[in-house]
Parts: sequence; structure tokens; C-alpha cells
Amino acid sequence: MQNRTPRIPQQPAPNHRAEFDARLTEELAAVVTSARRRALRDGDRQIDTAHLLHSLIESDPAVRTAFDGGPQLARVLGYLVQRSIGYGLRWQGAVEDTGAVRVVTDADAEGWSPSAASAMAGASRGAGDRGRERAEGLDLFAALTADRDCRAVEVLERAGVDAALLADRIAETFGRE
Repeated sequence: MQNRTPRIPQQPAPNHRAEFDARLTEELAAVVTSARRRALRDGDRQIDTAHLLHSLIESDPAVRTAFDGGPQLARVLGYLVQRSIGYGLRWQGAVEDTGAVRVVTDADAEGWSPSAASAMAGASRGAGDRGRERAEGLDLFAALTADRDCRAVEVLERAGVDAALLADRIAETFGRE
């Protein structure tokens, strides 16, 4: 006997962060897509700031230029690639929340850690402050380095990068525009 209940295709979960996507350059939207794939591949339920940092470094030349040379950048990438094989395993299953935003009760459904969501909002604000309609990679990088307690800054500091100095270097870059 056939089931008389009509089959309803599974609907994707609503993306409550769609407003971010509308305010991103095409390049930064690709970074977000890459971070989302990285999170899924790593078995993480949410995009966190380390996923965003990794994707930014891989795809944005302006972000790579902000570092103090190739060896520093190589150390950061070394920590990021070790995430799934050792470094960062203690993060698995834990929601990244530095207190920069209030804890979201249904963060898993949204797909973003509270800290990553805060960084995305900060990137949009930063772009707006500079008179830009859409956020770009350096806007997100500046927002990541501004949250001293996020996973991205933890990775930077473990690799020997002074996040405050890096934030100053990014601000200088914006000042030259």
C-alpha cells in the first residue's frame, strides 16, 4: 500500500544571517562560502572566527599583505591547518562566544558562532564607517583582530603575531584609501 501523505521535500534551515551576504563584496562572499565548507568538513556545527581567518588568508591578497612577511604568515597557516589533527580539537563541540555579543539561544540553527556573527556585523559597520556599501576582506580582518578573545586572535597569538599591531597595520591601510 502506498503512503497517501504527499512527500514534502526537506526545506533548508532559514539563514538568519542572510543580511550579511547582501552587504559583502563578491570576494568576501566567497570567503564566507569557503569558511562554511571548512566548518562542515571539520565536523563543526558553526562557522567560527578561525574558519573565517583561514579562508581570508587563503583567498585575500590584501589580508596576506597585512602580515609581517612570509614566515609569520606561514606560522599562522601552520596552526590553522593543524586544527583538525590536533590544535583546535578542544574547540570541537564548543560554541565560540567571547562575550562580544550576547549568547544566542539557537546559535546552531544559524550556523555562526556568536563571535563570528559579531565579526561579520563589525565588518559591515566598518565598511559603512568608510563610506562603503559592502564589506571586504580587510573589513572582516579588522573586526576579527578587534576581538582579543576570539579563536582567530588565539591562533594569531600562538603563531607569534601581535594582534594589536596587526590591527594598527590594517587601520593604516584604511587610512591611505
